[in-house]
Amino acid sequence: MSGSASPSPPRDPAEPRPPDGNGDGARLLRIQEVATATGLTPRSIRYYEEMGLLRPAARSRGDYRLYDASDLERLRFIRDLRDDAGFSLAEIGRLLEDEDARIRDRERFAAAGDTAEKRAIVRDLVARADRQVVILEAKAGRLRAMIDAARARRGHLLAHLAELEGAGPAHPAGPTDAPDPGPGPGAEA
Repeated sequence: MSGSASPSPPRDPAEPRPPDGNGDGARLLRIQEVATATGLTPRSIRYYEEMGLLRPAARSRGDYRLYDASDLERLRFIRDLRDDAGFSLAEIGRLLEDEDARIRDRERFAAAGDTAEKRAIVRDLVARADRQVVILEAKAGRLRAMIDAARARRGHLLAHLAELEGAGPAHPAGPTDAPDPGPGPGAEA
């Protein structure tokens, strides 16, 4: 078969897997190779499997876990949500579950002939999108609170620094808890 193949959507982890490969001729990787490629440890990868966040593409005849490109993509996504965005594995699991359902429902929608069935599929997708928005907005709210707290600490520290440098009380943007040191050095009493 020649020509460029269009990229396929991420594989549904519940879908049955071929026993000795992924069926498209792509090279499968062992867990150590995947760990190196993703910056994760083999132990983390196995734990994600135990948690249901990932299923290896296949098993070798020697029963080694084998992973394909979609597994690498999914692991990087999990890692980024965990490390960069601070999501818990439970939150990641819910987001991945909704994403997997979206992929399945897209295929179901395309195959559905009945308008009522299509409407039900879209309603389910809307409910899942709403759940994702709630999870993401909660995380954004926690991040906003952390940023506000860090800015308040910074303002408090700047006030103390100004006091220590003899410039008198500093009034950075926003209120601080810095004590009013009174007149600065050299001020007349």
